[in-house]
Amino acid sequence: MNKLVSDFNDYRSRMNEKIHGADNKVLNRLFNLDTNAYMDGALNVKTKEMLGLVASMVLRCDDCIKYHVGKCKEVGVTKEEIFEVFAIANIVGGTIVIPHLRRAVEYWEAVNE
Repeated sequence: MNKLVSDFNDYRSRMNEKIHGADNKVLNRLFNLDTNAYMDGALNVKTKEMLGLVASMVLRCDDCIKYHVGKCKEVGVTKEEIFEVFAIANIVGGTIVIPHLRRAVEYWEAVNE
């Protein structure tokens, strides 16, 4: 596994364990809501992950972008599809999203090694 990907996943897992270990009812419910929101429903998981990626790029959250890029890879998003997602995010978010686009492309390449 690529170091960029493993470092991100290791840090995320380690910190999530600490957060869950605090046993805070509100945070646990928030995490549960997030998990349930991305399950199959009227929209399939693939569509929801692509929507999550667009929102994350527009909001300029690099951790969220990495997470959703990784999930998009897991659920079978193709290179052509991911670049269309990137395009939509940049149209919606404007040119300020371009630095995040660069990092998203770098992470997409890393999850595809």
